[in-house]
Amino acid sequence: MSNSADPHGASVRKLANAMLRTAVVPGAVTVVLGMLVAAVLAGTSGLVSALIGGAVAFGSSLLTIWMMHAASRLPVKMEMALVLGSYNVKVFLLLAVMMTLGGVEGIHRMSLALTMLASFVVWASAEAFAFKRAKIPTIIVSGS
Repeated sequence: MSNSADPHGASVRKLANAMLRTAVVPGAVTVVLGMLVAAVLAGTSGLVSALIGGAVAFGSSLLTIWMMHAASRLPVKMEMALVLGSYNVKVFLLLAVMMTLGGVEGIHRMSLALTMLASFVVWASAEAFAFKRAKIPTIIVSGS
């Protein structure tokens, strides 16, 4: 479908790309900072745990961008339900991963949790900033 035939889908894809461009660097910096702080405070266990927490949060954030691209080809109501539903599932799964990995021997639970949380919050904040800054209409009136 061309962008002129699907203005809503095109705007969602444009927004997803803007969110990705805006969030990748701050998200990666947050993971690295979390790893450094965890390594200093908790040693190798903290470093590895922070890396795992950051990677899980970073990966789930990339999955959200992919979901926006995939959903942009659906009817608007289905797209909204899918994106919002997947966001809720993502938050639940992040919590489940944190709770599951937190009990594994050798994992520094606080390093895992704080790096995951910080990465998630920084990425979501960058997405909100990208949305605010994006020059796309939020309401597209059908021409028909």
